[in-house]
Amino acid sequence: MGSVAGDAARLSYPPTRRDDSVVDMYHGVPVADPYRWLEDPESEDTKEFVASQVELAESVLAGCFDRENLRREVTRLFDHPRHGAPFRRGDKYFYFHNSGLQAQSVLYVQDSLDGEAEVLLDPNALSKDGTVALSTYSVSKDGKYIAYGLSESGSDWVTIRVMNIADKQTLSDKLSWVKFSSISWTHDGKGFFYGRYPAPREVELDAGTETNINLNHEIYYHVVGSDQSEDILCWKDPEHPKYSFGASVTEDGKYIILGTYEGCDPVNKLYYCEICTLPQGIEGFKKTKGMLPFVKLIDNFDAQYHVVANNGDEFTFLTNRNAPKNKLVRVDIKKPELWTDILPEHERDVLESADAVNGNQLLVCYMSDVKHILQIRDLVTGNLLHKLPLEIGSVSEISCRREDMDVFIGFTSFLSPGIIYRCNLTSAIPEMKIFREISVPGFDRTNFEVKQIFVNSKDGTKIPMFIMSKRDIELDGSHPTLLYGYGGFNISLTPSFSVSRVVLCKNMGFVVCVANIRGGGEYGEEWHKAGARAMKQNCFDDFIACAELLISAGYTSYRQLCIEGGSNGGLLIAACVNQRPDLFGCALAHVGVMDMLRFHKFTIGHAWTTDYGCSDNEEEFHWLIKYSPLHNVRRPWEQSFVNCCQYPAIMLLTADHDDRVVPLHSLKLLATLQYVLCTSIEDTPQVNPIIGRIDVKSGHGAGRPTKKMIDEVADRYSFMAKMLVASWTE
Repeated sequence: MGSVAGDAARLSYPPTRRDDSVVDMYHGVPVADPYRWLEDPESEDTKEFVASQVELAESVLAGCFDRENLRREVTRLFDHPRHGAPFRRGDKYFYFHNSGLQAQSVLYVQDSLDGEAEVLLDPNALSKDGTVALSTYSVSKDGKYIAYGLSESGSDWVTIRVMNIADKQTLSDKLSWVKFSSISWTHDGKGFFYGRYPAPREVELDAGTETNINLNHEIYYHVVGSDQSEDILCWKDPEHPKYSFGASVTEDGKYIILGTYEGCDPVNKLYYCEICTLPQGIEGFKKTKGMLPFVKLIDNFDAQYHVVANNGDEFTFLTNRNAPKNKLVRVDIKKPELWTDILPEHERDVLESADAVNGNQLLVCYMSDVKHILQIRDLVTGNLLHKLPLEIGSVSEISCRREDMDVFIGFTSFLSPGIIYRCNLTSAIPEMKIFREISVPGFDRTNFEVKQIFVNSKDGTKIPMFIMSKRDIELDGSHPTLLYGYGGFNISLTPSFSVSRVVLCKNMGFVVCVANIRGGGEYGEEWHKAGARAMKQNCFDDFIACAELLISAGYTSYRQLCIEGGSNGGLLIAACVNQRPDLFGCALAHVGVMDMLRFHKFTIGHAWTTDYGCSDNEEEFHWLIKYSPLHNVRRPWEQSFVNCCQYPAIMLLTADHDDRVVPLHSLKLLATLQYVLCTSIEDTPQVNPIIGRIDVKSGHGAGRPTKKMIDEVADRYSFMAKMLVASWTE
């Protein structure tokens, strides 16, 4: 009953208080919650628990021999210039650039594409440690102002400021308690729409560490130069406090489009307001105290509707209505009785996006077996005009507007650090010309290979999986292997470049795999629904099938296989470890949703019930209790597993300012794992370490400074390497 880790010394875990008196009754079923006290991030007990776990993790990581090798090599390869696609507003161009190891990318402005670039907004100047990030921004149509949202320490909370672009002076405008919001300017440049929550009764000193549920989202209009207290309330719905909203101005400036969302499903209501019908304009509503007179076009949650373009009252929408792989439809919003299909649903491929360009053309992006395809089509008829040449990989960004003849397209793949193409649509046959290409010193793509295979899941469904490795490896079961997955919320894992994955393959002989399991959006809404709610177990079955294939095909062995995922993917990893502890040598679960019975009670967790269900409902409770990581930790040596008598080595990663999936999820699971497997019995067979990496001044992942990303890579992958007994080679 030995360890799969290189060092089988049993850890001494810090004692953790259990309160066995906390028992909840769910539809007649008693469920204990002995670590409920860890839900209070401000309690001294919680702070003491976190401190002791940080100390324990550091003692383990200090013995991971390749920690500094990884940090050094990832830092070296990460130190290369990176550019974003340029975009035009008014008579100026804007783009993001990072020189290499800058904490945050910098926004530049220039008069022309080959003109001298000047720094417009440098987030690195806003904090010494790089933990203030630019999370959202919008430039007014005339290019006079930029409104931008800053987040601190990785929190979802955003503060919006406004800058005069000509003199680069930040104005007095300061909008607080903004979350999950876009910024959309009216064409007169007077102001913009944004979404916010009511200020808390007691203003948090450290916003982002609280766990209070987010309710009563509202849409406001802010007039440049005014105080936030004077902002105009445009929409709220107190009868539905869990709804969230988004407001945007159409590209012709004529309409305000209001989207209403009840969760994370790709469905929304859609209302509109014609600006010219407001007798005193938007500002006139400040006096009336009334909301904008939106007209209801779609007033149920039957499908998703996304505006692609409009010619006056005639709108083109991308929708999944009766089309799980999406289609384009057209309707006169003043005569909404007749809806016409412009681009019907494709038989196999998913219509990911459609952008109006060059007057009456469409730039259309399809996903075909998790690889992107680009086409130019006619906006009026939907007819195909041109296919744009593209390597096997992902379209990472598209920069265009309807008036633009030049389109900029960002591309990436497992072996391409990034290319920005410039495509001029006025030529008879549009060409994809390289505008900028990212080069990583020391990376030679010819040394690696990527292939896509299809794995039969438990029920026979074919699951795509990408496999990246050095060229021509021998399938003798000897390779340390990392398997990554997500499987939720209609999100697709398309090919992308990763310095850390390159280092693992190049310097440690890893095989790196990405499994496109059900629950994601890789094959449209049917694929998503097949891994959600009552069907969630399909996600775990798919991932386990991919792991089993990697072993049976000779890539690796269970002792050398690590699984990794974040957020919903953290749930995936923890659930799979509970269900098949015999199959893995190591598990890395980032910011995971671990308590499936109480997730909806904290911050924005209520929005995830569309994917998971909710324990308040009896039927859904019985779905959730079967796989909830917190409630399914079992001692495998008391069960009939052939290859294993203990859990794999585990690292749970979380952060103190994660107000998306709050840290209590990982903390409660960490305490449970350590108690059930390690401290509740003498001479436990569990010698594989179970630790938590708890970062400070970090959140769910977005906006992290470069150094924090590199430090985390060094920690988690050196832990993995030691557990899998992988060795470093230069």
